[in-house]
Amino acid sequence: MPSIDELNSLLQEAKTKLAAATDEAGLRQVEIEYLGRQDGKLTQLLRGLADVPLEQRKIIGQRANEVKSALMAFLASRRQALGSSNVPLVDLTQPGTVPSEGHRHLVTQAIEEIAEIFTRIGFQRSYHPEVDWEHYAFAALNMPENHPARDEWETFFIDTEPLGKLGRRVLTPHTSNGQVREMEQQKQPMRMVNIGTCYRRQIDVSHTPMFHQFEGLLIDEGVTMSNLIGTLDYFVKAFYGPERKIRVRPFHFQFTEPSIEIDVSCGVCHGTGLLRQGFGGQACRMCKQGWVELGGAGMVHPNVLKAGKIDPKKYSGFAFGWGVERCFLMKAGLEIPDIRMLYSNDLRFLQQF
Repeated sequence: MPSIDELNSLLQEAKTKLAAATDEAGLRQVEIEYLGRQDGKLTQLLRGLADVPLEQRKIIGQRANEVKSALMAFLASRRQALGSSNVPLVDLTQPGTVPSEGHRHLVTQAIEEIAEIFTRIGFQRSYHPEVDWEHYAFAALNMPENHPARDEWETFFIDTEPLGKLGRRVLTPHTSNGQVREMEQQKQPMRMVNIGTCYRRQIDVSHTPMFHQFEGLLIDEGVTMSNLIGTLDYFVKAFYGPERKIRVRPFHFQFTEPSIEIDVSCGVCHGTGLLRQGFGGQACRMCKQGWVELGGAGMVHPNVLKAGKIDPKKYSGFAFGWGVERCFLMKAGLEIPDIRMLYSNDLRFLQQF
């Protein structure tokens, strides 16, 4: 049968043990010993409360609750004290952990370098829509309605039917849509480079459905193919270095006449067509023959000049459109065998650059 004296004695005893505990394990042991639900000393003491005379039961019960509350409060204070003492001191004069820093994506780096190279020779950066009308993407570039590039399996069309005289809306398959737009805005002569995002239904080691192109356009009096070759040669030497070789091939484009394509010796296999030692002499997946096509170029077709309201008898010009990613992959030392790796979001790959 519990009494006030027993409860006070139990409280003092428990506090003494709690004060002597030096860690959480010690505190927990005392807590179980006195406050445990099954065998705690306070619990056992209260089991005899039913034997206390009714007139004293209320007084002893009230004191028992006070003892329990006092023990729990003292236990909490001891836990706080021991926890504070275990917190390591922080030296505020020591330098903190330096956060990791990102960097511009490889494609962004390439775009900025390309723009800077053409700025040196008087080309101005231009910006044109990435969602445009058929008129600017095809018709104004001398591409008839039955041209293969206007097939739905080649180009991403937004509309199924023409919305007006400019036709349907389309995700631009090339940056050449900026040619006639630029002609409509500027007086002659003009030198512009349009760098933008393009979309085509192609995907393999050297193509992605979304990619970037840079479009160059120069219009003036007396412009010749020699001016075009000289400009492209300057860019290749500035972007890749004097040791890289280029190849000029005749070609056909609807919006240039005459037209050419420019190839550069492969930066993965160094123009050999074979992978480096350690790959068993396998054929280079990027080029397969030692050369990689950079893109097309040529003299602006008279019909395109007319679409831009420019007199082809007075003015002539040249244009070129090359893929940013494709050009960047041909940089010496990169040896990236698959263009899709640029958009894999694999930090192990991206952090190398």
